[in-house]
Amino acid sequence: MTPDTARHPRAFVAPLVSTLLTLPLAAVAFFFAGLSPMACDSCGEAASDRFHASYGMAFPVFGSGLAVVLVLLLAAWALPWQRRHAAARVWLAVIAPAAVVLDFVVFNGLVDWP
Repeated sequence: MTPDTARHPRAFVAPLVSTLLTLPLAAVAFFFAGLSPMACDSCGEAASDRFHASYGMAFPVFGSGLAVVLVLLLAAWALPWQRRHAAARVWLAVIAPAAVVLDFVVFNGLVDWP
């Protein structure tokens, strides 16, 4: 075995830390995105219509973003635990929680808040 194809003894650390950060962060983001329709409970008719129309588009985009985050986490875990994949594994692990934050920012940008 060459050093590149040798098993990396701590290959699980980056995906594990990323999972422990990303899943709670995604749960909190999903919680607040789910509570967002209550922001317009006391709105007028026109503001409420604009808000609900934009929310109807933004929430599926948010859900799709969370699916991308899940794919990133799964890819970080699924890479072979060899030294040559260490950099890619770390990058995927770092990008996953950042993608949750970006997804929530995009969601907030798409919603027409009252």
